[in-house]
Amino acid sequence: MKLFQNLFAPPRHMILLIIAAWLGLTLAERRAEKHGISKDDLNNITFYGLLAFVIGGRITYVSQNIAAFSKSPLGIFSINPDLFDPFGGLAVAFIVALVYGQRKQIRFWNALDALTPFFAILAIGLALSHFAAGTAFGTPATLPWGIDLWNAIRHPTQLYDALASFVILALLWRFKPGPRPGLLFLLFAALTALAQLVTQAFRADSVFVLAGLRQAQVIAWVVLAVSFIVIEARFSSPKQKRAGG
Repeated sequence: MKLFQNLFAPPRHMILLIIAAWLGLTLAERRAEKHGISKDDLNNITFYGLLAFVIGGRITYVSQNIAAFSKSPLGIFSINPDLFDPFGGLAVAFIVALVYGQRKQIRFWNALDALTPFFAILAIGLALSHFAAGTAFGTPATLPWGIDLWNAIRHPTQLYDALASFVILALLWRFKPGPRPGLLFLLFAALTALAQLVTQAFRADSVFVLAGLRQAQVIAWVVLAVSFIVIEARFSSPKQKRAGG
């Protein structure tokens, strides 16, 4: 197992993610005040969230691979993005951002709405970085738009994801804040989950769980269901709630 091969080789595709993060934050800043969030608070919560994502993702990955890192402790400080647990990073980032927001009395749903452009642009950058690195590749296909990757013509699933994320951003860009914040972010989460249900079907590197289900699609179904439940709970009128009860 060559876990630490090219340990400190700079990943060129990470440049796309850095550009996406910068552009997403720039767009989010332009609309922050419309969502009741100051630019300073938006920048701070983004900075601490990203820092927690990077550190938390590495720590959770190391904790899952203690044996490998005990043989090469310097690997903990590697800039290799493969030595990273994205779900652990997201969990740590969410906790840190939530704690910071509560201490600074930043309204939770307003902050999520304000950060939605950042999330949308980051999703596009993530898909393009996968394309540049040759990861998240698709199944073999005989299509005119197939790409030659890993000794086969494959579905360009990375471009499918990038296109879907761009369409979602375009649909939500003209969204006007309503009296109850949170709808913009919840729509983004639901649409992104819906897109993943489709694009994941063409992935060749999927992780399968029970009954041959793709892990990413199971997660997408959960996100989609939770998004609709929260939308119903937050935005149904009092009359609808009484009628439903």
